[in-house]
Amino acid sequence: MDICFDVTDTRIETPRLVLRAFAAGDLADFFAYASVPDVGEMAGWPHHDSIEFSQKVWEFFLETKDNFALWHKADRKVIGSLGLHESWANSEEAYRRLKVKEIGYVLAKEYWGQGLMPEAVGAVIDYGFGMLGLEAFTCGHFMDNTQSRRVIEKCGFCYVRHDFFDATQLGKKVEEVRYIRLRDRADAPESQADLTQKAEE
Repeated sequence: MDICFDVTDTRIETPRLVLRAFAAGDLADFFAYASVPDVGEMAGWPHHDSIEFSQKVWEFFLETKDNFALWHKADRKVIGSLGLHESWANSEEAYRRLKVKEIGYVLAKEYWGQGLMPEAVGAVIDYGFGMLGLEAFTCGHFMDNTQSRRVIEKCGFCYVRHDFFDATQLGKKVEEVRYIRLRDRADAPESQADLTQKAEE
């Protein structure tokens, strides 16, 4: 079950980051990390070859209002994004009754390996379960994206299955590993393991 979410007036702080809506002054920072090879390709899109292209994507973020900018407190700049999107789980019998969002994220290459993305994802999970009333989050990574796999595992997601992601911007289908994390509730009708088993049957 998808729910509408607008990041415009939302601000989430972690020890090192501020998660907030993209703003007018973020375009240069966005292009700086989105133009680096391998950053976008890990998420299913080609790295940006011009600031004009980055501006179109940035304007799309402003329009859809479902992507947080990750603002680094110490360096005082935007170093990535984290989006809450419609989840594949909405179309599956085992999960579609749940209020669920898909988490997608990108981080500037120079900040990989510092634990920043688990910090951001963990804060968004807490916010989603607490303030938005979400019952589950889904997430995924491409087979060769070991950095993203570590983020997902650190944040408590459970494996569901392998599937294929249609990376239209890259002109190919990519093998993807899908995960889910359920909110812990005493009145949950089924356990996470039960739901995962149903999805695999």
